[in-house]
Amino acid sequence: MRVSVERKDVKFLPDCSRVVVRFFMNGDQRTQNLVARIMAMSDFQVNQTLEQTLREFSRRHRNISKVFFKHCSNIRHIIEGMQVNYDDLSEDRKLLIGSYCTMEFALESAAFFNPSIVEDFDQTYLEEGEKRVIISFRATGEGHISSLVFRRAIIDKNNDLHLMKIGNHIDKAEISHKKLYDKSRFIERLSEMDIPTKFSDAIMDRLPDRFEYYALKQEVRRILEDTNMIAERRMALEEMTWLVDSFYDIQFKHDADLSARVIFPISESESRGIEDARFVRFMDEDGKTKVYATYTAYNGHTILPKLMSTDDFYTFRVMPLHGDGAQNKNLALFPSKIKGKYAMLARIDGVNNYIMFSDRTTLWKNPILLQKPKYPWEFTQIGNCGSPLWTPEGWLIITHGVGPMRRYCIGVSLLDLEDPTKEIGRLKEPLITPLEHEREGYVPNVVYSCGALIHNQSLILPYALSDYSSTYAVVNLAELFAALKEN
Repeated sequence: MRVSVERKDVKFLPDCSRVVVRFFMNGDQRTQNLVARIMAMSDFQVNQTLEQTLREFSRRHRNISKVFFKHCSNIRHIIEGMQVNYDDLSEDRKLLIGSYCTMEFALESAAFFNPSIVEDFDQTYLEEGEKRVIISFRATGEGHISSLVFRRAIIDKNNDLHLMKIGNHIDKAEISHKKLYDKSRFIERLSEMDIPTKFSDAIMDRLPDRFEYYALKQEVRRILEDTNMIAERRMALEEMTWLVDSFYDIQFKHDADLSARVIFPISESESRGIEDARFVRFMDEDGKTKVYATYTAYNGHTILPKLMSTDDFYTFRVMPLHGDGAQNKNLALFPSKIKGKYAMLARIDGVNNYIMFSDRTTLWKNPILLQKPKYPWEFTQIGNCGSPLWTPEGWLIITHGVGPMRRYCIGVSLLDLEDPTKEIGRLKEPLITPLEHEREGYVPNVVYSCGALIHNQSLILPYALSDYSSTYAVVNLAELFAALKEN
């Protein structure tokens, strides 16, 4: 039995005008030469150049002066190393120096894809049959650097999506690193990262059972000052710093519209991108709800699975996942506990789907093989397309399969509610395959999703088109269940 899919005529396209500011620096020596040139300018030249810069960029960014001050302070050590008293510099000169250490980055210039959708916390002032939702996207810009952006919308009784107006400015969050770390858990994670104890023990032995972020950073910095250190040890110490930097909280201002909030790569572990966030509205046993998102942090050569949580989409806590099941990509959290345990889907070997259970949201061990590639369109690999969806019929799992010519298709499986290690049904044919007009893009022949939801007895499924843009489709649940039970 084939399932009909209603593809909606909605396109989410990359927008080159969506820009944020980033710190920009060309190395200590070139920056020192740059500062020397600015210091040689007269006060009139400084004021004139700054005025021109502010005229061009202040309308594009909120409080650009604050950014310039911050970026100037980032190179304070270089300025003071030139025998310049930093505190004696005029505000205008600091602002101008900061402007030279700032660049714009177009978040979406390359792609706007891999969407995930969750129910908004606020469901007030809606008509019957409507639901307010939040859609996340992977926005990719220059250098293939990916960040997370959001849109708010209302789905009406006809399952048509009405997007809220997008804000004019983009805000990056304020960052604070976790203050205390549990030493035993940190050592466990170092072991999972294959960091040799002969390199890490020298530092960990000097730290208390619960240590502060800056204590470890200081110890690593002290040892890294040894210029004769072997490359293997230097790499191990840098990876320790990489791990401790992976724990942090971020906070957006309350006057920043949801569409203006961007979660940009912050720690070294994700310096090349925040990839494929799978958001889920999680309900605890006491009825309280929280939104989690699993995502892949990428630094250009290594990936690290991470977990993000929020109660309001203003404040987010970010932590790395650990355990022998927290490997590879494709982790997706179930929306509730099962028999008192958190549950997670994963693809730890890059080919098959696994399931895991845990007492903690950040520790994942003992993965259980759940699904292998079964049909030709998924022979290369099978994975999830977001967190499972609860239905009276079972856990609905949106999957992706990779077949000939590395073509990605979207499928559906059904798992037992009480024991999700049991597969009840799986579609023989893909639910969605790339249509002719969906095949062209950054990565051809790919349809992919990071999360769906159920509304009006329908599956609302946003998906990406060839890693370039996004759209969504609607599927009747009764028809879908009939097809699943047939197989």
